[in-house]
Amino acid sequence: MINLAFDLPDLPLGPIAAVDGEVHLVGSKSLTNRALLLSALSQGRTTLTNILRSDDSKVMLEALRQLGVKVTEDPADPTTVTIEGVGGPFATAASPAAPIKLFLGNAGTAMRPLCAALALSCGTFELTGEPRMYERPIGILVEALRTLGAQVEYLGTEGYPPLRITGIGQPGVSAAATAGTVGAAGQAPATVAVAGNTSSQFITALLMVGALLPSGLKLQVQGELISKPYVAMTCALLQRFGVSVVNHDFASFELAPQQLKSPGSYLVEGDASGATYFLAAAAIAGSVTVKGVGAGSLQGDAHFIEVLAQMGAHTEIGPDYLKVSQGPLQGIDLDLNDMPDAAMTLVPMALFTSGPIAIRNIGSWRVKETDRIAALACEMRKLGCVVEEGADYIVVDGNTDACRQICSDLSRTIAFDTYNDHRMAMALSLVALARPVIINDYRCCAKTFPDYFERFAALAQPRTE
Repeated sequence: MINLAFDLPDLPLGPIAAVDGEVHLVGSKSLTNRALLLSALSQGRTTLTNILRSDDSKVMLEALRQLGVKVTEDPADPTTVTIEGVGGPFATAASPAAPIKLFLGNAGTAMRPLCAALALSCGTFELTGEPRMYERPIGILVEALRTLGAQVEYLGTEGYPPLRITGIGQPGVSAAATAGTVGAAGQAPATVAVAGNTSSQFITALLMVGALLPSGLKLQVQGELISKPYVAMTCALLQRFGVSVVNHDFASFELAPQQLKSPGSYLVEGDASGATYFLAAAAIAGSVTVKGVGAGSLQGDAHFIEVLAQMGAHTEIGPDYLKVSQGPLQGIDLDLNDMPDAAMTLVPMALFTSGPIAIRNIGSWRVKETDRIAALACEMRKLGCVVEEGADYIVVDGNTDACRQICSDLSRTIAFDTYNDHRMAMALSLVALARPVIINDYRCCAKTFPDYFERFAALAQPRTE
């Protein structure tokens, strides 16, 4: 392994000769925050194991406590929590004069689903976050919730957080039962139409609460739905909590009124998105096995290993593990709309492929933690790469004389900015397999993978020449 200066705000890394070993993955961010909220809305007690302990799950857990949910953490295992479900939408005494104020950082997996859940709840709530959250659109979801009768106000820029929500629930009355636009039990389901081309989290948020409406929900997707595997994940998880979703080929969804019911216990899969960095490093130089995710995973990013195989890496998929070993890598040109987070990992791999890396249909990168297309284009140009960026694509060519010269000139320091984006920090760590780098503000990876760089260092073998 290599020794890293973890006491510094910016991390020197590399040069790394190879990677080798095993990684036991932290829990999936996407599954953790979904499971936490569904557990809170369910009837019964749920014990969740292998949850991700990160900034994103921290704000979700704190929000649930503020909403009156009993959360018990296992003192012997911080990745295990027990949630006492409230059996439906939240019932609070919060009023417009004294709203419950929830700070949600930059966690889209907390902001969007909680926004929907609170719209059906009793009380007034204010959802705030970090400055970047106020640049991430939410207007599509808000309009859908207004259709259902909720009062949602923008406290800043129209279409973006922060928000004030007055839910349609009433004390002692099931949520939405008195909202004329929603309908009552036995009537036709409430119908909303949502554009599918900005964020799949809007669809996920509505699906997570649709069964709590007394007449159920019919959700129509306008246009092509992006990131379908994340929605499929939501549907599969709802099934574990007793709710059936009728999926009409991702063009529309139907949920009959149903009670969310605790499964008793639920093991959160390892983070397939986090696995991509270790697997990509192995494809470049070495061999790595990641444990905690494998065949049958609910996560679309588990299919990243198939992209590596297409590029020339040697791969193996087991029931609960993925293994990659290096091979001569070629460039690719792929539509990766179904795995936008994993797709980022491919960009620095352009330094090690025989041809360019082209990633298409990734317009959602523009509204993530940062504008990821612009940010990666900027950082890869520091290495002499030729980069072409468009509204929804990026092409990176590392086979240039300038790139080869910069990567071989070890006297020159290359520092990467991370834009307070965890995936920028982790993806750019792969460049250390080509030359020494500095990862500025590397601790931003605490959003989803707090000890990523420690895990990466444990696999890495330093270059000795």
